[in-house]
Amino acid sequence: MAKFNILIAGNNDPISSIGIDLLKAEPSFDVTVNMNLKAEDAMIEASREAHAIIVRSGAKVTAKVLDAAKNLKVVGRAGVGVDNIDIPYASKRGVVVMNTPGGNTVSTAEHAFGLMMSLSRKVPQAHASVIGGKWERKNFQGAELNKKTLAVLGMGRIGTEFAKRAQAFGMSVVAYDPYLSANRAEMLKVELRDNLDDAVKDADFITMHMPLTPETKHMLNETRLRLCKKGVRVINCARGGLVDDNALAKLLEEGHVGGAALDVYEVEPPPADYALLKAPNVVFTPHLGASTEEAQESVGIEIAEQVKENLLHGTVVNAVNMPNVDPKTLAEIGPFLRFGEILGRLISQIAPQRAEFLRVNYSGNLGKMDTTLVSRGVLKGYLERPIGPDQVNLINAIGTAENLGLRFTESRVPEPTEFSDLIEVEVGTGDNTAVISGSFFGGDPRIVKINGRRVEATPEGTLLLLENDDRPGMIGSYGTILGRHQVNIANMSLSRNVEGGTALTLLTLDSTPPQEVIQELEKLPGVKRVYCMELE
Repeated sequence: MAKFNILIAGNNDPISSIGIDLLKAEPSFDVTVNMNLKAEDAMIEASREAHAIIVRSGAKVTAKVLDAAKNLKVVGRAGVGVDNIDIPYASKRGVVVMNTPGGNTVSTAEHAFGLMMSLSRKVPQAHASVIGGKWERKNFQGAELNKKTLAVLGMGRIGTEFAKRAQAFGMSVVAYDPYLSANRAEMLKVELRDNLDDAVKDADFITMHMPLTPETKHMLNETRLRLCKKGVRVINCARGGLVDDNALAKLLEEGHVGGAALDVYEVEPPPADYALLKAPNVVFTPHLGASTEEAQESVGIEIAEQVKENLLHGTVVNAVNMPNVDPKTLAEIGPFLRFGEILGRLISQIAPQRAEFLRVNYSGNLGKMDTTLVSRGVLKGYLERPIGPDQVNLINAIGTAENLGLRFTESRVPEPTEFSDLIEVEVGTGDNTAVISGSFFGGDPRIVKINGRRVEATPEGTLLLLENDDRPGMIGSYGTILGRHQVNIANMSLSRNVEGGTALTLLTLDSTPPQEVIQELEKLPGVKRVYCMELE
């Protein structure tokens, strides 16, 4: 029997011994454990004969490592984040990358909640005082959680678990999550706020559980923190960069923010001149959210089982870059799968907030095929923005949608319409919907309809979608503003419902316009909506 070589690599951060023993018990596996692979050269040398590599966050699987590992079939990440793995290059090499997105949910939620309690009762400062030989009871008067208002920013798995614990302590929970439906919020017994400012303005405590994206970076900036009531306390166990650290330090010093508890930082470890290190009323931990025996054992066992099943049976679970299909099926639906993800990404940027449903409709020849994976690709593309690309994949997309209260359906009609193959994606709540349709022309994908209007655009680069009153001069105004800011238009498609009604303009741009350009376009008379849609 052919042997599979498995490398468990790390930098003093091994996976659970139970997971290692599970792999070693398989007769067809040769397992090597090396926890001293910080340098890329060492990782390259250790990976040359590997069929599978399992890592935590300390070891990096770079393009050079992937090139050296000629036999490599799968990379397993014991944890959630996969930024230490070159996923695009792994995909190019045909290497499956899998992670364990649910293994540290409770661990991180509990750690964040523990930080909130430590912050409210000044536990670390009191501890330091006592071991320093002091007895300063008056200096460490704290605050109860009972009857306080908690704002949860991001109601995914971890945010939901945090909210449950807060409710058990008598806290009132308000939530901000543009992708959480009203029905799901009602089930969770949280008060859903329409925008971020409304969510934080009355909060006594704020906890953050969102991915770091261009939209969420510094979501708690100085302006927004000043909207909060005096004495607000901030907890961040999600991603460094969600809070503007300099602004937080400034408002802590002023006393407007009553305290902060941080487990994550924009630079880890934080440098010696890190602004918050000297700030009052701050609790720090060194990225310990997933650092419990139970979480580490869970993700270690889970990734070991996933890698084992992949090598022995070809099963793919929690893949972040490949579907679980046979080569023949993949060759047939592969182009539609990739296009489906693109349509999902695009509609996520124009869909109404807190959508309650996502529907994928197929017609023509595509309606005769098994489109399950294509639909999952659409859902994956849609969920990448609210959840984070390392948190959702083709396997867990449906469960993730259910957790958000998003109803997911698909329909297939084998008869052709005006297109030989058509994928229509509709997202919305009640009568407020967004629809994007796509087809193939000569083997190339095209966007053919947006909100029922005929357009034609290649899904690449940056797309600028504008809705305006149908009247002369609008196109010239758009071109003037974009030209003044050196933003070149590569392609343009126009559509309208009736003469003098509402017109739609879809521009393909060579570069992404700055936010001030979008704001200038929005201020033009007659403009109703402006969407800048990125494909990556």
